[in-house]
Amino acid sequence: MDQHQPVHKRRVRYRGTHPRSYKEKYKELQPEKYAKTIEKVIRKGSTPAGMHISICVQEILDFLQIQPGQTGLDATLGYGGHTRRMLECLQGKGHLHALDVDPEESDRTKKRLRALGYGEEILTVHLLNFAQMDQLAEQTGCFDFVLADLGVSSMQIDNPDRGFSYKTEGPLDLRMNQLTGRSASERLEEVSLEELAGMLVENADEPYAKEIAEEIIGRRRQGRNVKTTVQLREAVESALAFLPAAERKEAVKKSCQRTFQALRIDINNEYEVLYEFLEKLPYALRPGGRAAILTFHSGEDRLVKKSFKRFHREGLYSGIALEAIRPSAEECAANGRARSAKLRWAVRADNTSGSAAVTV
Repeated sequence: MDQHQPVHKRRVRYRGTHPRSYKEKYKELQPEKYAKTIEKVIRKGSTPAGMHISICVQEILDFLQIQPGQTGLDATLGYGGHTRRMLECLQGKGHLHALDVDPEESDRTKKRLRALGYGEEILTVHLLNFAQMDQLAEQTGCFDFVLADLGVSSMQIDNPDRGFSYKTEGPLDLRMNQLTGRSASERLEEVSLEELAGMLVENADEPYAKEIAEEIIGRRRQGRNVKTTVQLREAVESALAFLPAAERKEAVKKSCQRTFQALRIDINNEYEVLYEFLEKLPYALRPGGRAAILTFHSGEDRLVKKSFKRFHREGLYSGIALEAIRPSAEECAANGRARSAKLRWAVRADNTSGSAAVTV
């Protein structure tokens, strides 16, 4: 047998007529090979496993007004959906830099974009946190346009090994970069009751923060540390057992979403990183440069709104969005993960004098 011949691997077998677990969805995980399956899943209003459907794409492009020859930054590469559309606008002239802290997903996206013909001459992918944008700008010069999509990629949410979803069994990890830092389960082994309750309120506006924190810490004291996604979901369910049966199911669902969000924000230092990015953003834009930021929960949106308003008053931005732009009803119907999205934008001033906010 030829030693160089690739070994044939049998596909994952599953019970029933449809795959249920993430790893069983072999067709969805190979979009290039099974395009018809991908189209069918998207038509049903779902996101195929291992993919991410970009949100507010046209609204973002309409504002950024990307021109061939410009230099831009996609501060959050992810699956590369926004990246690809911005590259199309450049028409092979100029350069796009893209940042991501997830080594696994950024490598896959880079290979996918390379296969589409976007080589190093037009696209450079950097394994950097977007708060380190200034380090890149020192090498490249300031940018004509910047995009930051602050949402967690569907590839991360759907993969049970990453621990981002309460719906599937997996290790309670929640790190954007699994090679550094502590996992969420490790964080729960050391956090105090007061700190955990405060985290749930500050990071997710959780109304049952006290009850959930007491349940998690109580389990830890009994030697039942929360180490998996299902164990955390069960802790939330137990904490909310006092609610009337008619409202309990929906309350548990929402509290699970908020609890996972609060933990993810905490272990990835998301607020601190976003604040640092926003402080550096105007100085990384060329005069007249445009920045668009897509947020997915109130804490992020408050930080962006506050930063844009402050720098506008100080004259660093000549215009900012007076109101957040929301995805259309049609987009939300086609992609449920778009419902919480808010788009805000700012334009770098040509000089140091301020001017009134504008809308597009």
